[in-house]
Amino acid sequence: MNDPFFGIGVLLVAAVVVGILLAIGKWYPGSGAEQLDWKPARSYEDEVSLELEDVDQMIEAQNERRRRSGRQEISEDEVRAEVAAEERRQAERAAQWRREHGEA
Repeated sequence: MNDPFFGIGVLLVAAVVVGILLAIGKWYPGSGAEQLDWKPARSYEDEVSLELEDVDQMIEAQNERRRRSGRQEISEDEVRAEVAAEERRQAERAAQWRREHGEA
């Protein structure tokens, strides 16, 4: 086992095996999901409808707390307007920081 070519041979065989596996992954038709017959648990439409339902539930929960404390209820449009205003404020602060620190 003191043959110096034995170690080189083992490394060469390992490199060839890895190369073959990489080539199969690159050039084999189809994707891994197709080979495994994998499909997502929920469709895109289901995800969107669940997201919209979550938003409605969160707004209703906030409105329930607002009713109990005697404050005015909020609508989805008001929430969206608040989010847009906050995003504008953050963009303005980021632009100001870039100007002050000399970044483009």
